[in-house]
Amino acid sequence: MGTLWFGGKIYTLEHENETVEAIYTENGRVKKVGSKSELTSMFEKELTAQHDLKGNVMIPGFVDSHLHMIGHGEKLLRLDLSEADSAEEMKRLLITKVSEAAPNEWIIGEGWNENNFHDRKIFHRDELDEIAPQHPMMLTRVCRHAILANSIALHLAGITDETPDPEGGVIVRDNDGRATGYLLDRAQELVKDTMPEVSIEFLEKALSRSVDDLVAQGVTGGHTEDLNYYGGFTRTYETFLNVINGQRKFRANLLVHHEVIEEMRKQGLGFGDGTNYVELGAMKIFADGALGGRTALLSHPYNDSPDTSGVAIHSIEGLTELVKKARAHDMPVAIHVIGDLALEYAIEAIEQYPVPYGLRDRLIHTQVVREDLLTRLKQLSVVLDIQPRFVASDFPWVMERLGEERMGLSFAWKTLLESGVPIAGGSDAPIEPVNPLMGIHAAVTRKRSDETHNGYYPEQKLSVFESVCLFTKGSAFAIGRERERGLIKENFDADFTVLDRDIFQCDPDLILHTNAVMTVVDETIVYEKG
Repeated sequence: MGTLWFGGKIYTLEHENETVEAIYTENGRVKKVGSKSELTSMFEKELTAQHDLKGNVMIPGFVDSHLHMIGHGEKLLRLDLSEADSAEEMKRLLITKVSEAAPNEWIIGEGWNENNFHDRKIFHRDELDEIAPQHPMMLTRVCRHAILANSIALHLAGITDETPDPEGGVIVRDNDGRATGYLLDRAQELVKDTMPEVSIEFLEKALSRSVDDLVAQGVTGGHTEDLNYYGGFTRTYETFLNVINGQRKFRANLLVHHEVIEEMRKQGLGFGDGTNYVELGAMKIFADGALGGRTALLSHPYNDSPDTSGVAIHSIEGLTELVKKARAHDMPVAIHVIGDLALEYAIEAIEQYPVPYGLRDRLIHTQVVREDLLTRLKQLSVVLDIQPRFVASDFPWVMERLGEERMGLSFAWKTLLESGVPIAGGSDAPIEPVNPLMGIHAAVTRKRSDETHNGYYPEQKLSVFESVCLFTKGSAFAIGRERERGLIKENFDADFTVLDRDIFQCDPDLILHTNAVMTVVDETIVYEKG
């Protein structure tokens, strides 16, 4: 019992510009590629379904190598502040939300970014108190490495002006020594730990909404980190199993935060366990924060704030112990590293405790690199998870943070790719839009669509083929699935994305106006544009 797919241009991605006329799939796998007449004749007796692509373009399914799937669903369900382009607009959205809220209900907002405001304003808790005098408020910055909280939320968290900074976090204070409500990295947890636990029903609703949106964007799978934020490993893992099953198909690889490893082991589970659609991946560790809040750990101070070099979430000794812990459980690691000193810490830890043979570690973001660190990276069994869209959203302000002298190996995707270090592509949704075509456009043009220059550091532009491979072959390689995913090839999974435009041949700016018209997972059409 099999399916014939034909009637459009089918890119295999095995070689640049390689296309086939038709493919035959059976039992969730590609069984044969060739001409329509050849495959029809060869599988005449087994053929039970045919899908005419109607002139559209099929490629291997897009897979996001790094995102937060439940977080993406939360953003779709909650107050989205990411489009606010001024402090005034953000305030208006908050006032409206408060007016609609039930008494004592938490006001939760997602995705604000002061770099989009002409005055770069960051709200003080006093201003938030005026907006929400009777509701606790928590507003997550776009990077998810900082929050704003009003006085009620700070009180519930036990934060006073005298509360010391927690390890790996900062309670920002004003010139009078008062806590401003701006909390960085681990200081966020003081507030988050006091919030009411979300229900299983909400988690399932958020994840369902996320998956439905992902497949509508042509995404067939994602490597996601959620297991430490919604009441622990067990309830979150079970949410994935309940939502992503034979009825709703999607390939989810779950990074396992180091703080829930023991809970995972108590369930008798380990790396690689799961189902055909949900599998447990590498152990996740945060080494530093983000450039936006100046908590990414740099080897030299920030160019626009010389009094800080960022925040180390763990000491080098602590980070090394966590890598050792992963090895004790036969797990690779996936380490969040944005600054070059954080990258140095991660490399040193991995060099001391190498990944088990046949596995690959992952370094997520890897935005600021040095020449000496690139040389060491080449010697490791490691994949870099990059998010090209950050170039479009974070430049030019990121150049203010780093200064010209550090930009040569910052966001340097072409250099990293040509060095031979494997790279995968993702969105980091909900921090950036989940649409992979936006990431591909950013990798190809290195600018926003409304900008007229030749791109930020145009020598680092990728070709369309290289960019698409990040979100297909690169993501498969990152989890050791390169022999079964990422290509349209015999014996590979029948996971496909069908687009309404040939992005390999069109003007690069038209990539942003391209749409997924069909998404296929495990030979099943999970989305079809009406």
